[in-house]
Amino acid sequence: MLVITIRFTVRPEWAERWLDLVAEFTEATRAEEGNLWFWWSRSVDDPCVFFLMEGHRESGVEEHLKSPLIPKIQREWPEALVETPRILMAELPGEEWEEMKLLPVPPRTFSG
Repeated sequence: MLVITIRFTVRPEWAERWLDLVAEFTEATRAEEGNLWFWWSRSVDDPCVFFLMEGHRESGVEEHLKSPLIPKIQREWPEALVETPRILMAELPGEEWEEMKLLPVPPRTFSG
């Protein structure tokens, strides 16, 4: 699978509207057959920094890059940004999240 994290630094006047601006592309990407996840997160340290975390099956990457919305976001998103977004990409085996062995959580029993 291809795992991508992108850091977007938005202009302060766009910080509260950013998720509205990206909503159409987010919804379309989440509906793509090869999409495993497409999540937005906001920095707890800087309210103008958003992170996009994406997971795609290798077979779905080409579909994603051919989205008819790409030209639209290339026109619309830059006006809201302070700088060119920064990206990390990695190919990983499998399509599932592995448990973090360093921090196991024992099963809990609930009594009522």
